[in-house]
Amino acid sequence: MASERDSQAVEILRGNDRGGYTVPTARLYPFQWNWDSAFAALGFATFDRDRAWREIEGLFDGQWEDGMVPHIIFRKVDPEYFPGPGVWGSTTEPPTSGHSQPPVVASVARWLVETGGRDDERRAHAMFPKLLAWHQWWHRDRDPDGTGLVGIIHPWESGRDNCPDWDAAMQRIAIADDLGAYRRRDTDVADAATRPTSETYDRYLTIVKFGRECEWDHERIAREGPFFMADPCVQFVLMRADHDLMALAERFGDDPARRRISDWITLSDEGVQALWSDAAGGFVARDLRTGDLSPAISNASMLAFYANAGTPGQRDEIVRQARDIFDRCRYVFPSWDPRHDGFEQRRYWRGPVWSVMNWMIAAGFDAHGHADLAKRVRRDTLAMVRQSGFFEYFDPLTGEGLGGSDFTWTAAVHLALLSEYAGDAG
Repeated sequence: MASERDSQAVEILRGNDRGGYTVPTARLYPFQWNWDSAFAALGFATFDRDRAWREIEGLFDGQWEDGMVPHIIFRKVDPEYFPGPGVWGSTTEPPTSGHSQPPVVASVARWLVETGGRDDERRAHAMFPKLLAWHQWWHRDRDPDGTGLVGIIHPWESGRDNCPDWDAAMQRIAIADDLGAYRRRDTDVADAATRPTSETYDRYLTIVKFGRECEWDHERIAREGPFFMADPCVQFVLMRADHDLMALAERFGDDPARRRISDWITLSDEGVQALWSDAAGGFVARDLRTGDLSPAISNASMLAFYANAGTPGQRDEIVRQARDIFDRCRYVFPSWDPRHDGFEQRRYWRGPVWSVMNWMIAAGFDAHGHADLAKRVRRDTLAMVRQSGFFEYFDPLTGEGLGGSDFTWTAAVHLALLSEYAGDAG
């Protein structure tokens, strides 16, 4: 029998449904977000498979001509939201933001095909050229020198907005003096102490201003923009998604696509080594302007297993680091190393636990024979929801829910975990 929380998760997805797309949460994020929708599809698939497909199909309504799928699609007018479409100046229809987010969709599409039937295969086949174009965009426009290491042009593109990974690079950005007055929605809805600071936000908007003024010329932004870093989250998610896209190409008998994807996979396997840090004991972010590595591991570092990245020795070291962090947190996996000075247990991506990251981390641990670690991650993910509800993120030391409430992707991951891993709930 479904628990009250399980029924609530279904109602959250239904309540945040705007007819073909789902908002992350009603007040805080009133539009369609890229990787939020990918994870929402996992939850919808547990009770409405057609709705799961429509969620990810709808993302491609906003796909740019160059193949990029943006991180926000502004599907309605909401003058209270900031920064809205006028700030981005993308000139697209529908209006969108000017950069992307971690490309989870191919992995979700493969999962839907392999757990579904003929209709799932038909819909994935129709989506395949669009997915291929998006992955091509990542490898071309975010890796213009063909190194096998993709960059991000904004912390928002990582999905891990204010992670300490970005601190040094962000500090070098001179805040534009003509940003004008603005009012943030997030600090109206959530405790400001759990959100990015005002100074950080000014730097976010300075980066957006550069993109808007160069009309979102991606090559110029990569070469000259104020921020360009390699993110282990985006890198590992793309590597995994390339493997999943390859599986779809093989399923559909698309040999030209298969050869192209194979080249991407080979190059990425080599390029990712530039993220390894002996000092941190894992794969970390790299500033592509200076070459500097981030000083500590994060939950993104744990995605190496999800991407099938790294040498056996590197994977052994990551497991050692993970076990030590497990011993220091009541709930895992924290978004920043709690042994490091930059750790803030309640502030957004500077310490809290995120259900969607845990979904991928656990899948990676399982794939590499670390079932005990996978079970701990899944059990903690479910336990935080049982204790606090469906919040955006959680305090790793107390399990307190933080950020937006009735959050779509938290509810979706809860349903997906119970559907596939009910035995880990205890």
